[in-house]
Amino acid sequence: MAVKCGIVGLPNVGKSTLFNCISSSKAQAANFPFCTIEPNVGSTVVPDERLNVLTDMCHPKRTIPATVEIVDIAGLVKGASKGEGLGNQFLANIRETDAILHVLRCFDDENVTHVDGSVDPVRDKEVIDVELQIKDLETVTNRINKVQKQAQTGGDKQAKKALDVLLKYKAVLEQGRNAREVQLDTPDERKIAREFCLLTDKPVMYVCNVDENSAAAGNAYVDAVREATKGEGAGILVISAKIESEIAELEDAEEKQMFLQEIGLEESGMVRLIQKAYSLLNLQTFFTAGADECRAWTINKGDKAPQAAGVIHTDFEKGFIRAEVIKYEDFVKLKSESACRAAGKLASEGKDYVVEDGDIMHFLFNV
Repeated sequence: MAVKCGIVGLPNVGKSTLFNCISSSKAQAANFPFCTIEPNVGSTVVPDERLNVLTDMCHPKRTIPATVEIVDIAGLVKGASKGEGLGNQFLANIRETDAILHVLRCFDDENVTHVDGSVDPVRDKEVIDVELQIKDLETVTNRINKVQKQAQTGGDKQAKKALDVLLKYKAVLEQGRNAREVQLDTPDERKIAREFCLLTDKPVMYVCNVDENSAAAGNAYVDAVREATKGEGAGILVISAKIESEIAELEDAEEKQMFLQEIGLEESGMVRLIQKAYSLLNLQTFFTAGADECRAWTINKGDKAPQAAGVIHTDFEKGFIRAEVIKYEDFVKLKSESACRAAGKLASEGKDYVVEDGDIMHFLFNV
């Protein structure tokens, strides 16, 4: 499944630097591919040491990691919801993403101008929030106008359900809050809500771009962001785009690790960002492993075996018979599929099996 995250923020907060670092993050796994799809869209791998281990064990002809698509959305400005600064185009780009990486400037530098004249990440966050909330309120109001008559006079039960959900969103948005704060009580309500594609309903991670000295521990600006966002259930990542750009220029893995240790970090911000973006969307990985190919596949947590099979090919899901499953730890310990089978560590699972992160799977199907 394709996963797409959009990088947003005010101008000059470090979005493009961050995007360029992500574009260079292929160096975290040098033998994995990286491709630039468009000038402002990149696809980068999800770092996963388990795939490296499987590759070393199976010696496949090719290795294919899971990927995340990153979209560098140009800086939003006040009035974007009304079309200012090509706002309509940028908001449309956000609508097409699965999650938002909201970059906030959390560093002082008199050589880097701020669009509002001073550094205040909480204010910056609120500027972006307001623009997205205004656009969402416009979307919700338009949808209410369409379904209200059907719900009240047409006897359309589905329209009535949609109206109930829309009114919940309207009440929250009118209070200057984000759509993701709305409590949806049933799976049916959540299914209806997904159809609206509201901007502030998307999962968000606040990326605090700090100076080099604050990369490990953060700073007062980061503390202010944590306080302002503590009720949102959002992710927060502290990163120094300047440091990450320096790391991206290093080609030797040991050199990278030494650099990180010197500044008090165990792994680069890019690795943490990509992994957090992956978990932000409630995703997990299963593997297929063999002589031809070792591959990481992306699915939602809670997906069952037929849904996982469908990620490989729709025919696998339609004609699903069963899945042969080996736990990653058992495969690594016993070294091969045949050894796992002999030891009773290969399980045959049916349609109700809930796939676990790290499962190594083989699907049997008939179409």
